Amino acid sequence: MTAQEVRLCGLLLQEHFGEVVAKVGTHLLRSGAQNLRTIIHETGISLDLVKKSLCVLVQHGVCVFSSGRRGVGSPTEYRTSCERILRILRYPRYIYTAKTLYGDTGELIIEELLQRGDMTMSSTVKTVADRLTQNMEEGRSMEYSEVSSAFSKLVETHFLQRCPPTAGAGPTPATPASPATPGTPAAPVSTAPPTPESFPDCYKVPQVTLIGRGKRQLSGEDGEDQRNAKKAKMDPEVHGDEGIYWQVNFERFHLHFRDQAIISAVANKLDQTSSEIVRTMLRMSEVTTSPTATCTKPLSANEIFRSLPSYNIPRPILDQYLTLLVDDPMEFVGKAGESGGGMYVVNLHRALANLARATLESVVQERFGSRSARIFRLLLRKRHLEQKQVEDFAMIPAKEAKDMLYTLLSQNLVQLQEIPKTPDYAPSRTFYLYTVNQLPTARMLLQDCYKTVANLIERRLFETKESKRLLEKSQRIEAILASLQASGAEPEQLTEVEEMITASEKQQLEALRLHINKLDSAENQVDETIFLLESYINSTSTS
Repeated sequence: MTAQEVRLCGLLLQEHFGEVVAKVGTHLLRSGAQNLRTIIHETGISLDLVKKSLCVLVQHGVCVFSSGRRGVGSPTEYRTSCERILRILRYPRYIYTAKTLYGDTGELIIEELLQRGDMTMSSTVKTVADRLTQNMEEGRSMEYSEVSSAFSKLVETHFLQRCPPTAGAGPTPATPASPATPGTPAAPVSTAPPTPESFPDCYKVPQVTLIGRGKRQLSGEDGEDQRNAKKAKMDPEVHGDEGIYWQVNFERFHLHFRDQAIISAVANKLDQTSSEIVRTMLRMSEVTTSPTATCTKPLSANEIFRSLPSYNIPRPILDQYLTLLVDDPMEFVGKAGESGGGMYVVNLHRALANLARATLESVVQERFGSRSARIFRLLLRKRHLEQKQVEDFAMIPAKEAKDMLYTLLSQNLVQLQEIPKTPDYAPSRTFYLYTVNQLPTARMLLQDCYKTVANLIERRLFETKESKRLLEKSQRIEAILASLQASGAEPEQLTEVEEMITASEKQQLEALRLHINKLDSAENQVDETIFLLESYINSTSTS
C-alpha cells in the first residue's frame, strides 16, 4: 500500500463518513491490525467515538475483525481493506449500471445497499417502494411485488449476494472443541473473512411475505424521518427473511465493466457487428467462466450463430467475421479447435493487456506528443532497441530521438538495459538497449491516477468550502419555495422568495455548479483508467 492510496482512502472516508471515521480508518491502514485499546491510545479519540467509527466501517464491509494474533482469548483485532475503500470511488458507476440494466427500481436498490452497507430484502423493498411512490404522480404508488421482482433479478444475475455469517454466528459456539492448541497457528485462518461464495445459499432468495404498496411521506416536521426510522426498527411485523442480509457483489459489477470495455474496444477497432458477436460470446460464457480465467470456455460457430440476437447475419458472413477477429493483431478472439464449425474463445487476459497497452500509449501521446508515442509503440513491439535503431525505425532525426528517449527515460516510461561484451562494463564494449516493461509502467501510472483523483477530490472540497455560505442560502431558499408550492402559494409570493438571491449570486452559483460537474466528470473518467489498469495488474498475478 502506497502513500497515494492511503491519502485517497482518507479523503473518500472523510467525504462519505466524516473526519472521525476517516481518522480511525487511515490509522488502521497505516498501522495494520490493532485491538480497540491500541486504537484509542494511538488516535487519541474517545472510546465511544472509536466504537461507533468501527461499527460504521464494519457495516460497510471496509473493516474486518478477528481474534488476536496470540490465539483464542486475546483481544479482537481490527483491520481495514484499502481495496474495499477505493471501491467507494466507483459507487456512481455501480448505480448507473444498475439503472441501465434494471431501470429506476434497480438503481434505487443498489443505491440503498451502498448507502446502508447491508440490508434485509424486506426492508430494502419497502424503502425503495416508498421512494418510488414519493416521485410518482398523486394517486399512484409502487407495488412491493414489482420491487421484489427487480431484487430477485439482481440476485439471479449475481449483482447482489447474501452477507457471509460472522465468525461468532451460527453453529460456531456449539463446537467448543474446535479451537486449536496454542502451538498451532489458528489466528491466521480467522484473519481472512469468509467469502460469500463459500456458502451454498449465497444467491438463494428467501420466501418473503410482502403485500402492499409504497407509502407517500408527507413533508411535515423536521423530525418525521427520524421517527419513521425508529418506527421501522420497532416494527413487529415478520416477513420471513429476518437475519438474512444482502450486499452488493462488486466483483460481478467488475466483470460486467471488463466485458463492456472489451466490447467497446472491438467496436472501435472493427465495427458494430464484430462487437455484437463478441458480446454474444461473453454472454453465453459468463456463467461457465471463472472470474480469474484467462479465456472463456470454447464455443462453436454453430452455437454462436444460434445465440446471436435478431441480427440478420448469414452463416458465411459470421464465419468471415470470426476469421477477421481471430486474425486481428489485438487477439481479442482466439481459435481453440475445428469441431462444430470451429471452436472460439475470448482471450480475456490478453484483451486486458492490450487495453492497458493502448492506455499507456495514449498517456505518452497526450503528455509528450505523437513522435514520443511513436517511439514508445516501437519499443513495445520490438522489445529491445539501440538508440541508432530507434532513430532508423521511427524515422526521427538523431537529436530529436535522443531528447525524446531521455525524456521518457527520466519519467520512468522507458528503461535502459546494459549488456556488456566484457566483464569490465567499458562503455565502448557495452550495448545500451532501450526497452519498455509494461507491467511496472502500468503500476506507476496507476499511482499517478490515485494522486490525480485525490487532487480532484481536494479541489472539489475546497471549492465547496469556499462557497459554503452561498450554497446554504440557495438550499434554504429552495426549501422555502418547495414548502410554498406544496401549500399552494400565489405566484407573487414565489417570485418574491426567488428574488432573495441576487443576479451576481446566481452567476456565482452557476459557475460553481459547472466547475463541480467538471471535477466530478474528471473523477469518473480517471476511475475508468484506474479500473483498466487494476484489472490488467490483477490478471497478471492470476495468470
